[in-house]
Amino acid sequence: MFTFQLLEEAKPREPWNKGKLVGQRRSLKLKGIWGIRIRLQINNSVRDLALFNFAIDSKLRGCDLVRLKVSDVTHSSRLMSRADVMQRKTGQPVQFEITEETQVSVSAWLSEAADNASHYLFTSRIRKSAHLSTRQYARIAHNWFESIGLDPSMYGTHSMRRTKATLIYRRTKNLRAVQLLLGHTKLESTVRYLGVEVDVALELAEQTEI
Repeated sequence: MFTFQLLEEAKPREPWNKGKLVGQRRSLKLKGIWGIRIRLQINNSVRDLALFNFAIDSKLRGCDLVRLKVSDVTHSSRLMSRADVMQRKTGQPVQFEITEETQVSVSAWLSEAADNASHYLFTSRIRKSAHLSTRQYARIAHNWFESIGLDPSMYGTHSMRRTKATLIYRRTKNLRAVQLLLGHTKLESTVRYLGVEVDVALELAEQTEI
């Protein structure tokens, strides 16, 4: 059973990408997902493995992911299979699944972090910060991509948000389901986010022989 001590809320910080031109980041393919997982397992990076798996499952923006609290994903000290989070950007709730693999990795992280227990799920190693910052998260993700030979300029923390949503759409073509999972208020936002119109155009072009 975990015991968590309430820490002082960190002061709001300016987003690391404010004022910068940042293009849409690519989603990871299955090969990339497992490549990073295996690398983190080999390196015994317990926190980072939990963070990576949770980022893929939750499809949350970085600002929401780093501020998750243990109470958001546990009930009676046990991890839930589903969780609800209020999005900072939209003020709308979003629900997501926590798969068995993610539950195992997060449980391992909570057990390891018990000595420095916090009410935040992903604590920072910087003493003055109660939880990971979005800037720290971006640096960690940068290392993940580099570790398996991906170009970090083409990928970012948003890649984790897009990955599972993109895989679900490609398998089901169900835009409404993806809209709900991402917490978008408008279907048009989901279409733009996934680049659906471009994908459809390319598929049509590939099927057209001249």
